Amino acid sequence: MNSQDYIALEEQYGAHNYHPLDVVVHSAEGAWVTDVEGKKYLDCLAAYSAVNQGHCHPRIYDVFVEQAKNVTLTSRAFRNDRLPLLYKKLHEMTGYDMSLPMNSGAEAVETAIKTARRWAYDVKGIPADKAEIVVASGNFHGRTTTIVGFSDDPSSFKGFGPYCTEAFPMHEYGNIEDLKAKITPNTCAVMIEPIQGEGGIVIPPDGYLKAVAELCKEKGILFICDEIQAGLGRSGKLFAHYYEGVRPDIVIIGKALSGGYYPVSAILADKDILGVIKPGEHGSTFGGNPLAAAVAVRSLEVIEEENLVERSAELGAYFAERLRAIPSQHIVKVRARGLWIGLVLDTKARPYCEALKEEGLLCKETHENIIRFAPPLVITKEEIDWALERIEKVLTTI
Repeated sequence: MNSQDYIALEEQYGAHNYHPLDVVVHSAEGAWVTDVEGKKYLDCLAAYSAVNQGHCHPRIYDVFVEQAKNVTLTSRAFRNDRLPLLYKKLHEMTGYDMSLPMNSGAEAVETAIKTARRWAYDVKGIPADKAEIVVASGNFHGRTTTIVGFSDDPSSFKGFGPYCTEAFPMHEYGNIEDLKAKITPNTCAVMIEPIQGEGGIVIPPDGYLKAVAELCKEKGILFICDEIQAGLGRSGKLFAHYYEGVRPDIVIIGKALSGGYYPVSAILADKDILGVIKPGEHGSTFGGNPLAAAVAVRSLEVIEEENLVERSAELGAYFAERLRAIPSQHIVKVRARGLWIGLVLDTKARPYCEALKEEGLLCKETHENIIRFAPPLVITKEEIDWALERIEKVLTTI
């Protein structure tokens, strides 16, 4: 079968909830993927940061296979010998007392919401079923019905109501005065992305995160930071909130925690917050299973031992600088933190992504006019130069 055969099958039998580029990936290694015809492409999306460590990283593969030979899933009615090691590793890397593992990023966001609400009632004393969590305009926290209910993107929320919007008042992202105006006696938390990835690498004004942290402390409410895409090295620091030296009360992680091998996510918090969740009040059949835990520990070790955070900072700055030098009248701005780059155009981005695919480079548009570049953090300077030649060609000829 060739690419068109697979595409035809997918179009006939699969739900059309994505609009992918027409490349059919068969294998992958490092920063490269290969289609069913054998053509290689440089991956500049990295599965939305889920493969920061590169595709099919051999050290993560080894632990994945070894653990699969022993045990992959046990009920959380019993203990296993992998999960405690993940708890310990997360504590050592981040400093938070505790973590609560789940599977997808959206599940971790839901876990943060439940934790904040339980804390609101048990600790802060907010009246039952009145807790509010302030969110931000332009947010993207996942696809569950609760989460899309506090999105302002019609493609996310339209046609999926009714919603409980009063539980999630929205402030203008980056506007601390508007945030202050949205806080009420029933506010228990503020939940934001330190950098908005789905929005096209939207970086808030300097001082915003620090002001949010200070406001939350002043009002006695929780600061929740969604680091699912931004975290674990993507932004050039372990977490994007490190840029302003703040310590959120709850941090949400996922994607690269898996190394691309197995769904795993988590929330991080201290004991006085996560301790409010008691046995039977939250869980998941697969959350914290031994295969996921073993993979996550090795994924974190690879980030540390291969200096992927530092690589992201150094190579991301180089990539962004070179993009800004491209003489294209269609480039409006380049937004970048680490190897996480939004190229804002004055025209639709999809044709450029399709043209880059033909040149052997894979990236994806967002919000019509923005191209995201987010390659695996193992990419080399030489591979970035290879990509830039093709990006400049496409941006200056179309």
